[in-house]
Amino acid sequence: MRGPRVWLWRWRRNPLRRRADVVEGWVVLGVWLLTVLAGSLAGDTVARSLSHGLAHQRAGRHPVVAHLVAKAPRVSAAHRNPLPGERVRAEVRWTAADGSARTGRVRVVPGSAAGTRVTVWTDRRGHLVAGPVTPGQAALRAAFLGGLAGAATALVPFGAGLLLRVHLERRRLTAWDTEWARLGPQWGRRV
Repeated sequence: MRGPRVWLWRWRRNPLRRRADVVEGWVVLGVWLLTVLAGSLAGDTVARSLSHGLAHQRAGRHPVVAHLVAKAPRVSAAHRNPLPGERVRAEVRWTAADGSARTGRVRVVPGSAAGTRVTVWTDRRGHLVAGPVTPGQAALRAAFLGGLAGAATALVPFGAGLLLRVHLERRRLTAWDTEWARLGPQWGRRV
């Protein structure tokens, strides 16, 4: 049966305390501080950078009203019967900010008539781009990827500390074996 747990035992004065115990105590403290600090900084940096990048992307994309050039197909090439919520690709025409007419292919509701209004997203030069992520989606992505980056970064000092503790434990056991080999015979018969 073990006695009560004594906090900070590695730093307290004790005749049985070894130098290796003090070193291990400082290693554990340093590793935990470095793990928390590195993980927090990396996660925060990635989250802020991603959030800033997605906000910049949102600012650079603009909705434009386009019109279908021809009637959209009733079904996609992959399916004979349209699936609920399925979209087909069709050609649309819109006027860019500089006044030039542009055309491109976007996903629309199957069977849409020619001339149907469709909202498309363009960049500053008037080229078709995917719609921007919403602020809520951007926050979720930033939080998820920031947390993932923080956890991955925190594994580095944690793993290094674990390896260092294994090395210290091996040295401690080797020293104990050496000491036992020296003192054991003085206590009597070997078993």
